[in-house]
Amino acid sequence: MFKNSALLDNTKSFFAEIGDITLFAGRFFREVFLPPFEFKELIRQCYNIGNRSLLLVSVTGFILGLVFTLQSRPTLEQFGAESWIPSMISISIIREIGPVIIALICAGRIGSGIGAELGSMRVTEQIDAMEVSGTNPFKYLVVTRILATTLMLPLLIIIGDAISLFGSAIVENLKSEVSFTLYFSQVFKAISFGDIIPATIKSFFFGFAIGLIGCYKGYNCAKGTVGVGEASNAAVVYTSMLVFIIDFIAVFVTDIIFDI
Repeated sequence: MFKNSALLDNTKSFFAEIGDITLFAGRFFREVFLPPFEFKELIRQCYNIGNRSLLLVSVTGFILGLVFTLQSRPTLEQFGAESWIPSMISISIIREIGPVIIALICAGRIGSGIGAELGSMRVTEQIDAMEVSGTNPFKYLVVTRILATTLMLPLLIIIGDAISLFGSAIVENLKSEVSFTLYFSQVFKAISFGDIIPATIKSFFFGFAIGLIGCYKGYNCAKGTVGVGEASNAAVVYTSMLVFIIDFIAVFVTDIIFDI
């Protein structure tokens, strides 16, 4: 009986939070088109989110290309299909592995940072002070951060994919003496707009999810320093789950569209 009651309470709180997040997203779409527009803060957030995540994304992409190529080569060698490595690696990274892995990395880096920053501002009553002074804290703090993550994540994913392919090309050059020119000519022959466009579109949704959840958890943070840590942790967990859900929906819709 107690287990059923606890399960019912958890289910109610889960759907209640989904409703709160939906209302939070609705408020974002309402506020984003209303003046005043905080362009300076948006540019500052784009710089903070993009520039400060660039090194982490670059290292992750480079190692991803190295490891993926090294792990794939022995299996393809057994079937005499080494010539398919550039095509297979490029399609796999651009379509799926690159966007998802980099989005998860950014969920940990950006989502937790936004949650902790806004949570600290809520705990120290800085957000309340902005409301009292007549400033709209939602537009200044939330709208700019969500827009910045939505705009910056596709760029980070494109850069990460390019560096990942460069790392793969290095492995191929060392293992089988394939020139960089030959490697990338095979890459460009293999990929098409049908690979690039869906991956780019879903990366915008990844960025929106990271910014939305990070801002929601931080903006509605509970009082106390414990609440800041919980907001930061929950932002990473929720965002990681959303990345996989969005990726599944994107793959499902893309499969339907291209079958038609």
